[in-house]
Amino acid sequence: MTQFLLGFLAAVLIAVAAYRAHSLSKSGALGALLEGTIIFGLGGWQWAILLLAFFISSSVLTRLFSRKKAALNEKFDKGGVRDISQVLANGGIASLFAGLHFFLPTASWTWMAFAASLAAVNADTWATELGVLNPTEPRLITRLREQVERGTSGGISIYGTLAAAAGAAFIALLTALLGKSVLPSNSLPAPLLCFIFITLAGLLGALFDSLLGATVQAIYRCPACNKETEKHPVHTCGTRTVQIRGWKWLNNDLVNLACALVGALAGLILIMT
Repeated sequence: MTQFLLGFLAAVLIAVAAYRAHSLSKSGALGALLEGTIIFGLGGWQWAILLLAFFISSSVLTRLFSRKKAALNEKFDKGGVRDISQVLANGGIASLFAGLHFFLPTASWTWMAFAASLAAVNADTWATELGVLNPTEPRLITRLREQVERGTSGGISIYGTLAAAAGAAFIALLTALLGKSVLPSNSLPAPLLCFIFITLAGLLGALFDSLLGATVQAIYRCPACNKETEKHPVHTCGTRTVQIRGWKWLNNDLVNLACALVGALAGLILIMT
């Protein structure tokens, strides 16, 4: 109970600070409070470090490269101020495994799945924020010969892919250094094996996010601007957008949720092999 109360108080402080820094909306701060309480209160300080590493690094990158992305705002469903659906999409799977840890305190797989989930969403965020620096236009992940406009869902680039790998590796390194994972191996030290597995899982989650963006995510077109966009029902210019492909219910938040889930599942599969 004491740990849960301390987790709640820590989550309140972080949510308020993020709201005042304009990283979260009011609803986003509420979502962060919920997730923070679960992860801080039920997981513990090691779990909190990984969550903070994701949130702080992604927020810093969003601010650093906001000007680079300003011209692409018409493409993205939402801006850099995260609302509750974005917060839950990125951290909901991680919160689930933190909750499972409370009921299964001796199981190491909950920690690994938690870390892999955060590695995936961190990889996706870093790729989005740093991919805009790529000197050439991205290519569609399903048709690598086809170049697409910057910010197009499903577009990948060398810089973006390297950024995704770095984002996953950042979480993986912290996971290995915290030393909570026990992975049996006859050839590699457990921390190194943990680093490799979490990095791979995070990268796979981010690539799956791009695959969904190129295939089944709901994508729209603005008739006035003649531009593809995730925005619906109204584009930044005020024109009503028209769906051109994908499943109508599969928006960017659900794609991010799938990214986190695939990262967690990939992490679990890797540690069980």
